[in-house]
Amino acid sequence: MNGLLLVFKVKTFINFFKQYKMNIYIGNLPFNMGEEDLREIFEEYGEVSSAKIISDKMTGRSKGFGFVEMEDDESANNAIKELNNAEVSGRNIKVNESKPRENNFRGGGDRRGGGGGGFQRRNRY
Repeated sequence: MNGLLLVFKVKTFINFFKQYKMNIYIGNLPFNMGEEDLREIFEEYGEVSSAKIISDKMTGRSKGFGFVEMEDDESANNAIKELNNAEVSGRNIKVNESKPRENNFRGGGDRRGGGGGGFQRRNRY
């Protein structure tokens, strides 16, 4: 009975991690490239869940980088290996696995490390 329970837990564990797709960062993209173009490039290596090019909020213009999610880790790793430094419309794109953004809560200030940010109560008396 314990062996059957162990097999069930291992299968549940594996299925839990299968739901996560590999997120791939693509940098140095041509500014005129669309999300469909990006999707087509990566579909040559496997199933693409999503393709997103990041654009400036004010102008709507591409910032020159984007993200692709792929269903299969093996396909994603192959795409990263093959496409990193590949030439696309005269630009060598940078492709690697996307890492979670680190939150650096440093407050405001300037580049010299000055303070800023945060509320400090002032003594009135």
